[in-house]
Amino acid sequence: MKRSLLIILCITALFSCRKLEQPNTREFTEAAYWRDAQDALDALASCYENMSNDFYYFGNEALSDNGYVAGGGFNGVSLVAGGSYDPANARVRSEWSYRYACIRKCNLVILNIDKVPSMDETLKKRIISEARFIRAYSYFEMTTWFGDVPFFTNLISIDESKTIARTPKATIIAFILKELSELRNDLPTNVQYAEKDRGRITKGAAIALSAKVRLYNGEWEEVKKECELLINSTANGTYTLVDNYANLFKVSGEFNNEVILDLQYGGGRTFSTQRSFLPQTVALLRSTLVPTQDLVDDYIMLNGKGIKEAGSGYNENDPYTNRDPRFNLTILHHGSTITDFENKVQTILTLPGSNPSTNSVDDQGASPTGYYFQKHYDVTAPNYNSGLNLPMIRFADVLLMYAEAVNELGGLDAAIWNKTVRAIRIRAKFTDAGATEFPGGTKDQLRPIIRRERRAELVFEGIRAFDIRRWKIAEAVLNVPVRGIKVSSGAFNKDPNGYIIVENRRFENPKHYLWPVPTFERDQNKNLGQNPGWQ
Repeated sequence: MKRSLLIILCITALFSCRKLEQPNTREFTEAAYWRDAQDALDALASCYENMSNDFYYFGNEALSDNGYVAGGGFNGVSLVAGGSYDPANARVRSEWSYRYACIRKCNLVILNIDKVPSMDETLKKRIISEARFIRAYSYFEMTTWFGDVPFFTNLISIDESKTIARTPKATIIAFILKELSELRNDLPTNVQYAEKDRGRITKGAAIALSAKVRLYNGEWEEVKKECELLINSTANGTYTLVDNYANLFKVSGEFNNEVILDLQYGGGRTFSTQRSFLPQTVALLRSTLVPTQDLVDDYIMLNGKGIKEAGSGYNENDPYTNRDPRFNLTILHHGSTITDFENKVQTILTLPGSNPSTNSVDDQGASPTGYYFQKHYDVTAPNYNSGLNLPMIRFADVLLMYAEAVNELGGLDAAIWNKTVRAIRIRAKFTDAGATEFPGGTKDQLRPIIRRERRAELVFEGIRAFDIRRWKIAEAVLNVPVRGIKVSSGAFNKDPNGYIIVENRRFENPKHYLWPVPTFERDQNKNLGQNPGWQ
């Protein structure tokens, strides 16, 4: 599957390079392209290539309280997070155009595959189902960010694109769920694909995405049912938690039984984003995508308590000791060590006045918060260009969706806790009963525990920005300053407790819960209208 992503096809016409010697006319290419099954697979590969990218995967972290991007990187996400953006913002524009490019590619496959003569019916159904899944995923992203959006399943003309109105979000969500219910029947499970097809969309991925769509809608009973199809049965795929959390984010650990859907790289398709989040002495570039102090503070202690809870044992003067084991696998802090690309062990020093000062907060180009991400660090990447697959849905996410749904239904007990939160924490190497055993309590008391667990487990996987919006807490967590490490010296803007203030953010409810329709799109189509609060 990785190798097939080398083939990037034109959005408006599908024809391969082997036809370049032929007359380049629309009539000829449409008739000639769909010659055999490989043409259909090549066209589908272009849909996969357009399903998502590393800029969204990593950049979305800075749309939440987990991360911060210094400057205008990642298409201006810092402006969005800071509430100082408008309909011309680059991140907003790119989301709209990128998703509709993918939707068009999927429609081309779905509507043209019947032109392939004598094609194996099982393969045809599978290809159509994969394209329908990717289209459904693209519409899900669009409705999540923009609400009501233009909706079509045909190949609309340029003239039609200039007049089409927006369809209500609820109508599109109903379509997405119907698609995911139907198409799963023509998809293999994760253990039925041949090795050359590893990474393709599976029946399990369709079920998991359906659960996620319903999660965002608060359809708790339906979320529970979908998750149970993956948790309580192997008929829809064989999924489990891998033994080592860190191995999930290494090339050597790819294609494991925890990843349900991932963003495929390798075979020529790579990303160099790690140069933006690693220490500058490792990546030889400015560190612009960095963790926040608020994220660091939310990691629990080994005894299961939050740092502000009585009996946690937290010491502000020794803040990184006895913390959630995933913390040091995810974030680099003052005193952390990392093996660089030259196989040398570096000690990362971030406090002002450190010697050497290369990675400290008072050094130009270093992390402005005093922290660095190391999750997804690919030390095997030549010239920093990584071919590491990026997980989009993991079995751990399914377990946490299940725990959240059961809790919202008022039924979270020790048995459900043990197969969800406890299993995830045991895998993370917690041993204290305070962290692993069911704490008991009401639905309201258990809710923040599950939400905190989602944050720690799924951090830097592009999920938190969506969680804070569906929980309707974005106005609380994004209306506070982005903070960095606590410092006692240096000319820093600090809060009353001595923590660096990097940036002040603003999030208006309800305005910022939906992005504006991009100015460029409204200039082309006067029927699009605009979301509330935007002009």
